[in-house]
Amino acid sequence: MNGDLDLRDLARRATARVLARSKAMGSDSAPLVGVHVDARRVRDVASVKRASGARLVSVNCLSGTPAGGKFVLPTGATVTPLAREEAFVRRIQFVSDGWHPTARRVAVGADHGGFELKGHVIAELQALGIEACDVGTHSTAACDYPDFALAVARAVSEGRVDLGVMIDGVGIGSAMAANRVPGVLAANCWDERTARSAREHNYANVLTLGAAHLDART
Repeated sequence: MNGDLDLRDLARRATARVLARSKAMGSDSAPLVGVHVDARRVRDVASVKRASGARLVSVNCLSGTPAGGKFVLPTGATVTPLAREEAFVRRIQFVSDGWHPTARRVAVGADHGGFELKGHVIAELQALGIEACDVGTHSTAACDYPDFALAVARAVSEGRVDLGVMIDGVGIGSAMAANRVPGVLAANCWDERTARSAREHNYANVLTLGAAHLDART
């Protein structure tokens, strides 16, 4: 294999071959360009066609956006993994057209070390119009962080909330505990950059924070 060929080149070539082959096979067998297809849910061609209103934002769509700029996402658009990688490298921020929070319900938990910061997080969520589901703890009395990390993770895994936030002293232990629950991808973050990367590039659905290393005022 050519040593200069990187993974993105391989992905682009593979995509081009798939699209060309699908076109040759006819419209009934071809994947719909601009539609994000979840193979775990698609059962027939008709179910794919019903999703045809979605738009696909590929890496080529970012060519006219300068480094450090903003790219406005059309309503209902899906961003490909390669486009998210390109945006991360070039520090491009995705902004929704007519932006609104995508999460409507967020589970928030903490141990005694994160109790104070939990109150600030809940207040911020409510200010954004997002329902915060407080799973405890409800005081500064000593308690075990895994109990509350699991409560947050299970709320996400069972679909009772869209996302989760768990706060302890450092955040690492809670991430480990939450990641034991199927369907949960918990990430310990300490600033906006790491949180954005965890969500946009790694599809994290639970955020863990370390209260000992964060200032609630910021």
